[in-house]
Order: sequence, then structure tokens, then C-alpha cells
Amino acid sequence: MNSSYNLFKNKYRVLGVMSGTSLDGVDVVLVNFWLEKNKWKFKIEISDTLNYDSKWQERLAHAHHLSPKKLDELDHDYSLKLYEILSDFILKHSVGPVDAICSHGHTVLHEPDKGFTVQIGNQNLLSEMLGCTLICDFRVQDVENGGQGAPLVPVGDYLLFSDYSAAMNLGGFANLTRMDKDLLNAHDICALNTVINRLVTRENLKFDDKGQLASQGKIIQELLEELDNIAYYQVESPKSLGIENVEKDIWPLILKYPDHSTKDLLATYVEHVSKIIALEIGGAKSVLVTGGGAFNTFLIESIKKYAQSQLVIPDKTIVEYKEAIVFGLLGILRLRQENNIYASVTGCLEDHCSGKIYRPALAS
Repeated sequence: MNSSYNLFKNKYRVLGVMSGTSLDGVDVVLVNFWLEKNKWKFKIEISDTLNYDSKWQERLAHAHHLSPKKLDELDHDYSLKLYEILSDFILKHSVGPVDAICSHGHTVLHEPDKGFTVQIGNQNLLSEMLGCTLICDFRVQDVENGGQGAPLVPVGDYLLFSDYSAAMNLGGFANLTRMDKDLLNAHDICALNTVINRLVTRENLKFDDKGQLASQGKIIQELLEELDNIAYYQVESPKSLGIENVEKDIWPLILKYPDHSTKDLLATYVEHVSKIIALEIGGAKSVLVTGGGAFNTFLIESIKKYAQSQLVIPDKTIVEYKEAIVFGLLGILRLRQENNIYASVTGCLEDHCSGKIYRPALAS
């Protein structure tokens, strides 16, 4: 697939690719971006989610336990999986030339306080096999510069959705961006669908549709108090979360209540995150809500009980694909050599332009 290389133009056509910690699949969007009066605009041409089969869900769910050698093998295999997914998307939709594929990869390890973060699927072979410029591996440089390497979406929130007071993504983890023009501020709030989706596997489900199970449960007061006192909530921003936090801080608490039903555990966890999220939203007037959690009616209503803000849920495409859209823009900023990570968000030493650029040999 051919790519164009006029990198300082005002119009771009890219593929944005995102795989989140909720393990539902890979989101792919074909997006047009353009600058209009120094403000970025976008229009989605095509969007699709390519679901993981049970084998890949299992491999990714346990990736953080792998040895370095096994992790390298998974990285290679996952790059081939991304090639399969993207080539199918390109063929199915007759995509044609794009400026770049901008891919987040899949996070398997994230411990920035120990100086590392690992995303798989960011190999040059993906660029070679697809015959297209690949922009990827956005987080590592930030961690090397003293940052959290997350969240990265806030820059896109600020550049694309600044009409709102704040933007909140309810995905595997919940995160919030405050649209302060003087000092953009954002951080991960709490683990969300990583916990909820894991709980419902007890009922042979992939997710709690509209929060129906949680709505039928009773709150376990002792567990709620323990969850509310997790140390992370007292840490000042910038801060971020990874699956390691779920394993260390949350799951051990849940396992202390083996005699309680899935419904009660879900009800308790939703109550917990609703209070934490509402507290973080604070006095924001209008909050754009995206991510899979936006479809969880019980969760949204529960947050509204505690929050004074107007929660705005946009059209379904934006809800589902905002992060993939944003990584498309982060890739464009990388091509343009413009900053796509802000120190006020990740805590890095200074604003910087992050991401690796791979070009196929035939294009060089």
C-alpha cells in the first residue's frame, strides 16, 4: 500500500489503531485530519473493531507474567497478528493510499515508577509487510524522559475536543482530561473494565451488558471501604495505572469475599468507581464520555448520583473509536515533528515529540 511523504501539509489520511486493556479487540479507523484556522478537524471514513479470539485474549491477559524471551516471541507473533488484522481491514474496505498507520500496540507491562513500559506489536516488520509508513511505540521515550508514559490521549482531547470542560474515557482504566488552556491536566482515575470484565467471566460473559448484573447486586460494605482506601487515590497527578495495579491492589481485596455473588461484587465495584470518578470530575461543567463504559447504563447513572457535571455521551463511533482517532493524530504530530506529549500530563521533563517511524525499504 503506497504512502505519501509530504509531511508538512495541512491534510492527512491515516489509519489509527488501538488495542486496549479490556482485551475486546483492535479498533481501526480510517480518518481524514486537516488544519482549519490553526485548529485540527477530523472526519472518519471507516471504523471497525476486529475482535480477539479466546486464544489471543488468553495470551494477552497473561503476557505480564512472561519471561523476556517469551515476551519477545509474543511481540513477534502479535506484530504478525496486527498485520493480519490491518491487511484484512485494508482489503475489505479498499482503503487505498494513506500517509501512515499510527498504532498504539498493546500494553503488556507498565511500571513507569520502575522506569519501564512495554507495548508489543511495534515491530518494523509491520511496516515492511504492509508497505506503508508505521508510527508506533509512543510511550517508551516519555518514560525514559521521567514521565509516566500515560495517559497519552489527553493531547488529542485538547486538540480535538476542547469545546468540553473535560474528557473522560471509560475503558479498561478510566482516565480524565481537564481542558485547562493554561495547563492541560490528565491522569488515570481507576481500573474499570479490566475488573468488571474479569468478574463477569464467572458467569461466562465477556462484559456486563448495560450493567444489568451490577444493578441486581447488593453492596458489600466492608469491601467498598477497602477499595475506597487504595493508596493510589491519594497520589498526586501525574500518575498512571497498569494491569499490575489490578493484580496488586484490587484483585486481592475481591478474593477476600469468595462467598459473595458476582452481582454483589459488581455492584460494590461500580459503587466504588462511581464515587472515585465523580470526585475526580469535580466542578467540570461538561464532560465528554467515551469508551465501552459509556454503554454501561448502570455505571453512568451511578456516576450521575455523585457528580454535578453534565455527562455528554457522543455518537457511537466517537464513543468506541476516540482513542484510535487520537493515536492517528499523535502519529501525524510525530510526522510533523510537533510535540505530542505534554509534561503537565505525564510528568516528563519537558514537552516532546514521541513515537518511532518505520518506513518500508522500497519507500526509502
